[in-house]
Amino acid sequence: MSPRSGRKLHGLVAALLLCAGLNATAQTTPVGRLLASNCFQCHGTNGKGPGFDTLAGKSASEIYKEMLEFRSGKEGNGLMSKHSLGYTDAQLRQLAQWLSTQR
Repeated sequence: MSPRSGRKLHGLVAALLLCAGLNATAQTTPVGRLLASNCFQCHGTNGKGPGFDTLAGKSASEIYKEMLEFRSGKEGNGLMSKHSLGYTDAQLRQLAQWLSTQR
């Protein structure tokens, strides 16, 4: 093996190890937490925003039900209706689960 191909091989191995490390980090962040990052302006980073409905500690089923009601148009809040349209049912469940664990 020439010195040049050895450097290429070492570079490739280093890149693969870096990618593996990044992938492991991404897997440790709960999906619900990432989804809830969209809620921070009104509800705070932990679901306890000033002047808005506190989501932290509510049951996951209650949060999920409310989001479905917003999405269906049963609730009159236009902003939340728009936000809820951007999530799948599975994402709404993950979001609700995360917020229910916040204290």
